[in-house]
Amino acid sequence: MNSTEKALIVRYFPNLTVQQREQLELLPNLYREWNAKINIISRKDIDNIVPNHILHSMSIGLFTGFKDDTQIFDVGTGGGLPGIPLAILFPKCRFTLIDSIGKKIKVASNIAESIGLSNVETIQARAEEIKGKKCHFLVSRAAMVMSDLMKIGTHLVDKREQFNALPNGVIALKGGDLSEELRPYHKIALLEEVSGLIPDVPFFETKKIIYISL
Repeated sequence: MNSTEKALIVRYFPNLTVQQREQLELLPNLYREWNAKINIISRKDIDNIVPNHILHSMSIGLFTGFKDDTQIFDVGTGGGLPGIPLAILFPKCRFTLIDSIGKKIKVASNIAESIGLSNVETIQARAEEIKGKKCHFLVSRAAMVMSDLMKIGTHLVDKREQFNALPNGVIALKGGDLSEELRPYHKIALLEEVSGLIPDVPFFETKKIIYISL
């Protein structure tokens, strides 16, 4: 991570500890190394991994905070986005990274282990097949359309144990025109423009955070 990228992260997250900064700084090279073996990020976009992937994932932390002991499931995590940057940001929360593709889970697991994240577990499975595990929030980053995410993931969200500022629910990072995709949820979905949280990164001009309370 170069000095400009470090400054960008610190501008929006000025209270990071030394350990958090060090963990974040390790991510770009780890993702580049793995991406050379397994294509988890578009090759043409790998040079923009800090703003377009790491900071984008962290933008959820500007939208809302998570109290200690919050359980968060990242469905369709791919190589660990948004779960790994969020796990760095919220070290006292528990993150479960879920993906049905083994090689992607291998990447996420290895990266989490390489930077010493003790609050992350990985599961190779389809979300709809997971039984007996519950979270407070389900997060996802452009993994699937909202109706599919709601269909396969809402059974994982605990409706009873509530202790965060936001009621338990689904938080998704999405881009582009979402009018049709969100039509079934227009009465219950809250949309936050990422460009309103991080105004000086052009990539975020079309990006949104979608929150649906369950």
